[in-house]
Amino acid sequence: MMMKHNDQRSALIVDDEPGHRMLVRAVLEDAGWRVTDAASGEAALAVLDAAQPHVALVDMKMPGMDGLTLMRELHARMPLLPVVLLTAFGSVGSAVEAMKFGAFDYLTKPADNDELTAVLEKSYGYRRLLEENARLRSELRGGLAEALVGASPGVARVRELIEQAGPSEATVLILGESGTGKELVADGLHHASARARKPLIKVNCAALPADLLESELFGYVKGAFTGAIKDKPGRFQLASGGTLFLDEIGDMPAALQAKLLRALQEKVVEPLGSVKAVETDVRILAATNRDLRADVASGRFREDLYYRLAVLEIQIPPLRDRIGDLPLLAGHLLRKLGAKNHKEIRSIAPSFVEALSRYNWPGNVRELENVLERALILARSDTLGPELLPPQIAGLVAGGACAPGEGGHAVDLSAGLPGAMEDAEREALRLALDASGGHREKTADALGISRRTLQYKLKKYGLTRR
Repeated sequence: MMMKHNDQRSALIVDDEPGHRMLVRAVLEDAGWRVTDAASGEAALAVLDAAQPHVALVDMKMPGMDGLTLMRELHARMPLLPVVLLTAFGSVGSAVEAMKFGAFDYLTKPADNDELTAVLEKSYGYRRLLEENARLRSELRGGLAEALVGASPGVARVRELIEQAGPSEATVLILGESGTGKELVADGLHHASARARKPLIKVNCAALPADLLESELFGYVKGAFTGAIKDKPGRFQLASGGTLFLDEIGDMPAALQAKLLRALQEKVVEPLGSVKAVETDVRILAATNRDLRADVASGRFREDLYYRLAVLEIQIPPLRDRIGDLPLLAGHLLRKLGAKNHKEIRSIAPSFVEALSRYNWPGNVRELENVLERALILARSDTLGPELLPPQIAGLVAGGACAPGEGGHAVDLSAGLPGAMEDAEREALRLALDASGGHREKTADALGISRRTLQYKLKKYGLTRR
């Protein structure tokens, strides 16, 4: 349960001693807290939803439900709620033991007023930190669900590595063909890190000549060259406290590779025209569509820099290796493109999906998005058929390109695009099987997928008994 904070901090006090309960209430209200109190665990649970506390102060020893049992009940209903236990001096050991089961801290009765407010302030800050982390993780998962759509093992592995590596400070090398989504992975890694509130600065190393790239990365001082009329910070300085994403790192000139290596090793940069090194605090993410291991072997890329960058490698699979994700991915893209172009698609011909599944996708997801947007714009109705595809894709439908409306029954999208696209995939598999006379190896080859993937799809859609 995630709470929306009021401006005022809120505490729940649970203690069967009326005098101590009133004292704690007075101390906290004087300190600006909104206080709800209860004389028992059962009473505390009854007012919990109305109180919506940020923290709870719970007596360990109470008649009926004791403090430890109440703490477990509170955490079951509000997992992020910090619970501070109140205990008699002789029972401190029990309170310490209770911290192993989720108590945030403990206080001995009667609690010192300053210590009481200090511990609750600390628990409140901890609560806010937990909620912020939960929010960022939720945003990350939601963003990845949008960016890396699919259920294939390759995509699942990418998402898993982002969640594992994101919170670390390790440099990450993102590998993949053009159009696979390397920048989206970098976004995910940054937003999963403790640097998420700091800048994510991106540099395309292939887009700038060597001299301009050097000044962009490291900056320059006034007078460093003609036209340098004032100091200019480089991307390393602009990304201070955050993340620097070096896209197309494989295209970085050899001379700059040495300077980048020094920046990574010594965490300093030297602006052009300056003799003074500037300390840096950035996390480096890099990406390339090149085979850097081969470039290292040929001497084109520095081996020491490669190992500095590739503390962890994330390989994004090309679209042709995850054709099974295509219906879900196309469904997601059509929703996005429909909103962008103010146009709704309600049905898709199975032959449309069949043609998409047979294509090799050299441009990967970026090419798929372009193809789908073209089809959506050209559509004269709310149905997409293979006649809306480029000739090189439309011609891949079994038996040749279909005329409008051919290729089986159109798939209704009104119940939700992802599910409907799966219906279309099922129909496309059925058509491909029919065209090959039920020969599974020929079907897999025709669809451009492995026999293992085909077997999985046939089982998923109940097409194994053929």
